[in-house]
Amino acid sequence: MEYRYLGKSGLQLSALSFGSWVSFQKQIDDKMAGDLMQIAYDQGVNFFDNSEAYAGGESEKMMGRVLKNKKWDRSSYVVSSKAFFGLYGKDNKPNQKGLSRKHLTEACNDALKRFQLDYLDLYYCHRADIHTPIAETVWAMNDLIRQGKILYWGTSEWTGVEIMEAHRVAQEYKLIGPTMEQPQYNLFERYKVEKDFARIYETVGLGTTIWSPLATGILSGKYNDGIPKGSRLSLHELTWLKDRWITEDKIKRVKKLGDLAKKIGVPLATLSIAWCIKNPNVTTAILGATKKQQLTENLKALDVMNQLTPEIMEKIDKIMGTKPPEDH
Repeated sequence: MEYRYLGKSGLQLSALSFGSWVSFQKQIDDKMAGDLMQIAYDQGVNFFDNSEAYAGGESEKMMGRVLKNKKWDRSSYVVSSKAFFGLYGKDNKPNQKGLSRKHLTEACNDALKRFQLDYLDLYYCHRADIHTPIAETVWAMNDLIRQGKILYWGTSEWTGVEIMEAHRVAQEYKLIGPTMEQPQYNLFERYKVEKDFARIYETVGLGTTIWSPLATGILSGKYNDGIPKGSRLSLHELTWLKDRWITEDKIKRVKKLGDLAKKIGVPLATLSIAWCIKNPNVTTAILGATKKQQLTENLKALDVMNQLTPEIMEKIDKIMGTKPPEDH
């Protein structure tokens, strides 16, 4: 397994990691979650991602049970949570969501209880909060670091401007700024990682923990002929994603990409993940597999990455047509 530094911090994450969005509690049980996490851990994965919003907190409880049963050395793995949405699916009151000092503090304490852990390695602001001053959020995260409840803090789906404002506040008050961002990045979603954050990589530094490298599974090719029963997009609460991802144009491009994958001799999903981690500004790509074979194939993306020559990368860009335009 390849390891990469998280931005300009000293923390190293495996280039491929394992997450629980949608799958934990909804698609798999404790046993399968434990089996998948063991496969990932044995292959060198050291980062496991979660959030208060996933399955209304039940995802964190499940991952916590697995980690307790595994009895892995706590220093050998990194675990994260995110706060903003509150316990998704629950009747959240006003202060049970957002990025206020109150919610971030209480959400962190609750996450630690669900995980059965003493601290979180990474803690994210799951979205930007227009109702809370960024300065309040930066102070709250520093308080949690000072209390030893989290080690690093970051953002998810923030803009480059919002991230830099957090750094400005941190510099002004001599606080710790965000270390990492968790954006969506895949062959359909490229602008933020490739353009919006370009200057941040070069200045204050930014680690990226990518979610949805397979674009909710469409880049695996499994939706080419419809929505299979038991798949992510077959879940009632995710039907809204169908209109966004299952379009004639996108499926057409995915099929052409599949033809290229066959010529190279690799699975389409593995190729798509390999393309994602090929970007030197990607610290880690979070995998969301629900089957052992699926996870094993996805983990081979590190080997496939070395096969992606400039010529193949150019062919991929031509097929997808999603590369952001060059700046002028």
